[in-house]
Amino acid sequence: MFIPLHDANTLKHIKVQWVTLALIALNVAVWLFTSLESEQAAQATTVGLGYIPAVAFGQAQLAEGLDIVPEPLTYLTYAFVHSGFWHLASNMVFLWVFGDNVEDAMGHMRFLVFYLLCAAAGALCHGLLTTTPEAPLVGASGAISGVVAAYVMLHPRVRVWVLVFFRVPLPLPAFVPLLLWIGQQFFMLAFAPDADVSWGAHVGGILAGAVLILALRRRGVPLFDRKIVTPRAVRNEAGVGTAVAAGTDGRIERLPWGRDRR
Repeated sequence: MFIPLHDANTLKHIKVQWVTLALIALNVAVWLFTSLESEQAAQATTVGLGYIPAVAFGQAQLAEGLDIVPEPLTYLTYAFVHSGFWHLASNMVFLWVFGDNVEDAMGHMRFLVFYLLCAAAGALCHGLLTTTPEAPLVGASGAISGVVAAYVMLHPRVRVWVLVFFRVPLPLPAFVPLLLWIGQQFFMLAFAPDADVSWGAHVGGILAGAVLILALRRRGVPLFDRKIVTPRAVRNEAGVGTAVAAGTDGRIERLPWGRDRR
C-alpha cells in the first residue's frame, strides 16, 4: 500500500536509538551471511532458524543436523532471517522510520523486550492459524507489526511522508496510512489466509504491540498525542540551502527531498 519515508518526530528521552540500529544491523548481517552461502546451505539455515509450526507443536521433527538452535528459540530466530533483499528492505524501512520513537517511549532494554515479544506473538499466531504448518516462517514482519501498532497508539497525529503505490509522495497524519495498513492485515487474514504472506504473524504482532505499549512505555509518556512534532533542528533555524516547508501550525518542517511546499 505504501512505503514510509520520513516522520517529523524527534527523540525526547534518548539521544540515539541504539537498539533499533542494532536490530537493523543484525538483520542485514544475517541476510548477507545467508546470501553468501550456497543455495543448499541457505535453505538449511532457513529451516534451522525459521519457525515451523509442525515442529514447534510436536507434530514433526527436523532431520538430524538441521536443528541449529533449540526449537523454542525459533520463536525469535525466525525474525532475523529473510527470504530476499526486498523482504529484508521492506521490513527494515518500517523499523528505521518508526522504531526510534517507540524505543524512545520505552527505553532501550524495554524496547528490545517489546520487539522480541512481538516477534514471538507473531510466530505463535501464525502457528495457530496457518494452513501449511510444515513450511518455515521467516522475516521480521511480526515484530515490525508490533512496532507499527505501538507507534500509531503513541503518535497518531505526527506527520509521516509516505510513498503511496510506489509513486506518489504524500504527507499524512500517521493514523491514516498506519490504520489502513493494520486494517489490511486483518482483512487479508480473513479473506486470503492461504497467501504466501503470513497475515497471521502480522496480526499477532499487532495485537501484542497494542497491549505491550500500555505496560512498557515510560511513566508519563501519553498515548494518542495530539501534537504534531516538528524536528528540533528545524524549529531553530533553517540552514542555507535547506528545503523547508510551512507546517499547518505555522512552524517549519523539513522535507525529505530538495523541494519546497508552501
